[in-house]
Formats: sequence, structure tokens, C-alpha cells
Amino acid sequence: MYQDYGKRVLDFLLALFISPFVLLLAIPIGIAIKREDHGSIFFVSDRYGQNMKKFKMIKFRTMKMNAPDIRNKDGSTYNSAKDPRLTKIGALLRKTSVDELPQVFNVLFGDMSFVGPRPSPMGNEKTYTSFIKKKFRVRPGITGYNQALLRNSATLEERYKNDVYYAENVSFFLDVKIIFMTAVSVLKKKNIYNS
Repeated sequence: MYQDYGKRVLDFLLALFISPFVLLLAIPIGIAIKREDHGSIFFVSDRYGQNMKKFKMIKFRTMKMNAPDIRNKDGSTYNSAKDPRLTKIGALLRKTSVDELPQVFNVLFGDMSFVGPRPSPMGNEKTYTSFIKKKFRVRPGITGYNQALLRNSATLEERYKNDVYYAENVSFFLDVKIIFMTAVSVLKKKNIYNS
């Protein structure tokens, strides 16, 4: 019942409440991004959502314009404090996870949830086993079980395992626990990078 109806209602109401604050924050953040390199404020990228439906995920841009897509050996996205693709303001946004705030609008539009597996990028779909595909039973989230536990330090295998665990155990109490654990992780600046 919660997964089918309650979760979406809570997501929509919370996103509706938070959206004006995100828009207000976007003004100084957008100015800072523009001042650094005059590029676009937002980074919009195709991602797989629930039932592997493609959607456009929104973030504040943290990298230089037209930065190349670099992957680790296991196929996960490269993420490092010394990444030369990061802008100065981008490094700060990423460290505080503020770059993820525009995804509130993805939640509002129904493509994402506040809690769920992180949206999957294009390119790895041929490697998805029947086990991995279980993560797509639920909407992807701004934060999730893996983010609460390991944030960006997890291997791709650990991410899949944690994502599937969440998809098979969705509950209101688990969502509350994940949000609390994520807040603690962000405040302590734990596991920001995977290298």
C-alpha cells in the first residue's frame, strides 16, 4: 500500500513544498556557476528510471562544459576530489550534495522519489542481470539505501546489491531511516568520492 500509493503522495507534497526554496537557492548558485566559466547552470542527463523508462535527470552543473564521461574499470562513474573536470564551485556543491537539489523537480514530475536507488546512467544496460533489473521495480531516488550506507565509496557490485535490497524491502520506516542516515553522512562529509 505504501509503495503503490502513499510513497508517491508524500513525494509529491514534499516536493511541492520544497520547490520554491530550491528555486530561491538556484539564484545565487546559478550566478556563482555562471561567473566561473559562463556555462550552463544545470546539467541534464538521460537516466533509466522505474521499469527502465528513460527520463532527463537535473542537477546543478559541477563540471566544466563538455567534460568527457570517465568510468572506472567496473563501469561506475569516476568520482574524485582531484578530478580535473570539476569547477571550483562544482567541488563545493558536490561536497555538500547541493548539486542534487534540482532533482526535487524530477520528484515533482514523477520520474524520481526522494528515496530509492540512484538513477542509472546509459551505457551499462547490456551488463544488467535479472538480479540487477530488480532495482528498476521502484522509482530512483535523490538518496537511497546505498547512499545512506556508503555514499560514493561503494563498488558497482555493492551499489547493485544495496539497490536491490531496497527495492525488495520498501517501507515508510526504511525511508525515514535512509533520510536520517543520509543527513548524518552529508553533515560529516563521509564517502564523498570513490577514489
